[in-house]
Amino acid sequence: MSHSTRPRDRMLRRLLAAAALSSVLAMAAIFLFLFISSVPAIRFSGLSFLTSLRWNLGNMYSVHPELRGGVAAPPGAAYGILSFIAGTVLTSLIALAIAIPVSLGTALLLTEFLPARLAAPLSAVVELLAGVPSVVFGLWGLAVVVPWVGQSVGPELSRLFGVVPFFRTTATSGQGLLAAGLVLAIMVIPIITATTRDLIQATPPELKDGAVALGLTHWETIRAVSLPWSRAGILGAVILGLGRALGETMAVLMIGGNAIGALPANITAPISTMATVIVSALDSAFSDATGMAIHALALIALTLLAITVAVNVPARLLISRQQAERYGR
Repeated sequence: MSHSTRPRDRMLRRLLAAAALSSVLAMAAIFLFLFISSVPAIRFSGLSFLTSLRWNLGNMYSVHPELRGGVAAPPGAAYGILSFIAGTVLTSLIALAIAIPVSLGTALLLTEFLPARLAAPLSAVVELLAGVPSVVFGLWGLAVVVPWVGQSVGPELSRLFGVVPFFRTTATSGQGLLAAGLVLAIMVIPIITATTRDLIQATPPELKDGAVALGLTHWETIRAVSLPWSRAGILGAVILGLGRALGETMAVLMIGGNAIGALPANITAPISTMATVIVSALDSAFSDATGMAIHALALIALTLLAITVAVNVPARLLISRQQAERYGR
């Protein structure tokens, strides 16, 4: 290597290091901003913020604010978000319960069973779904999924599994937990499918050929070679899908039912998630002269970020361990 290229190499390394560091700094800055903005709400509500169901922005036009924990808030204000946490977690779990088997089956179909002339256009359609705006999914869900859930799926679940109280539904419009979970599943499926397809395609051919030479059938080769080889990456794809489901706002806002201050009594009950509450309450929050409503919304955002990190970090550690075991590092 010539001496003239070394300064360029050093500059390139510094630029790449700065680019890599920028994402870490951005995450740290977001976390710090949310934490500082959340401190007044933490002082006002304490742990009841996480354990209470009561959410009320209070009388924001009163000239006599309520003092608690050394900070002021409108009279009657209460900022319990337990119902929003439940809505966020339950919709995401329903979405993953549907999306994981469908995505895995679709990826296997595209890579192992369909001829290339059919797999290529179908793969393009799957990837195209990932780019559809969430508001389009929300409008479609409102027009198609919500009536279907209210008139068909909900009553049928109640008839089949009514012995379980959570599946015992009553007459409903269809807006609620199940409809939101179904639409989220459709939004998540392209993300998991596309990543899983690429991972299965990357399985070393010599491993598959060796399995066939040992007498394994096509399906046995998939089970014994392709899926174990792709396992860590598939888990990463599921985590990506979960991140999309946890943070989805517009579609859930349109079809979730916008319930406030109540845990979902059954699978079709109306819900709100943390993301939808931030959007729906933001305009009103700016009318709060004490600023406490904005602080409460910042604390919701901080909680959502904490849940996302709490899910991602252990999953990433598990993926790293599996990859280290595979490559002997």
